[in-house]
Amino acid sequence: MYEYETIRVEITGLINTKPKEDYREIIKERGKDGWRLVQLFAPPIKGYGVASYIDIIFEKKF
Repeated sequence: MYEYETIRVEITGLINTKPKEDYREIIKERGKDGWRLVQLFAPPIKGYGVASYIDIIFEKKF
């Protein structure tokens, strides 16, 4: 059995878009706690041609 965790990272800016948090650091930190990266997911693009967030999905055995 696995448990899953999703962390949402907001994207800011219209021209020079940047994540509010460093997603690479989030992945490293969760990995240290035994979580495995499953997927980075961005929603369909709206309005200005950029996603407003990304979801980072992790899994870990019970």
